[in-house]
Amino acid sequence: MFGNYLIGLREGLEASLVVCILIAYLVKTDRRDRLPPVWIGVTAAVVLSMAFGAVLQFGSSQLTFEAQEALGGSLSIISVGLVTWMVFWMRRTARHLKTELHGKLDAAIAMGTTALVVTSFLAVGREGLETALFIWSAVQATDDGWNPLLGAALGLLTSVVLGWLFYRGALKINLAKFFTWTGAMLVVVAAGVLAYGVHDLQEAGWLPGLHSPAFDISSTVPKDSWYGTLLKGVFNFQPDPTVLQLVVWLAYLLPTLAVFFNLFSGGKAEPAEPVATKPAA
Repeated sequence: MFGNYLIGLREGLEASLVVCILIAYLVKTDRRDRLPPVWIGVTAAVVLSMAFGAVLQFGSSQLTFEAQEALGGSLSIISVGLVTWMVFWMRRTARHLKTELHGKLDAAIAMGTTALVVTSFLAVGREGLETALFIWSAVQATDDGWNPLLGAALGLLTSVVLGWLFYRGALKINLAKFFTWTGAMLVVVAAGVLAYGVHDLQEAGWLPGLHSPAFDISSTVPKDSWYGTLLKGVFNFQPDPTVLQLVVWLAYLLPTLAVFFNLFSGGKAEPAEPVATKPAA
């Protein structure tokens, strides 16, 4: 639950910030008549993301075991690539997100209602599709029933509440620091999803080394123990990984974290501005 809560919180907060920035800008510039097209775009993006997740879940269940493993492994690797790109992009643009969105919104307003719908749809839809894919991959990796989905849902709900508090001006945090540390934690989660994806491809016969374990500490860290479940749920830890899984995990995690922290260690994170002040009655 915790690992998927983090995913839902981290990904959902990005979408929530985008929405409240768009809404706040229209309210502050006295263009409330432009709010309905924005909400239409946001709603369409949410529906598309949920439909995408449902297609992944129910569509994959109709496949053979080998096809399921191949699909799950491939999508896990793709989702790790998307999330890694998103983590770096969001960390870099956290301070300038509001200015960038304001510019896009002004251009959309000048083009008309359809452009407003499309702009809000794309702004939220990208985050929604990435979230659906990554949560689906993480849920498949943990194999823990409804608990991962519950954790992701709670994370998304928390992000909605935080977005509303940002909009009301009741909550001010340093977004640059927030996205730095949650991004680093998400990289650790992504490393586990990547290793799980490699294992899926090994079971599908696409990659070799399925029967070449790097080590086996199942007797020390049983998979059904509370701490084994905790490690698997948060980090996708496996007590008996294959050599290829371990190599891929290390090859992704260590360089990615090193680049992530070194890339942004040169400057201090500035306190984030409040997204909006409380609108006048």
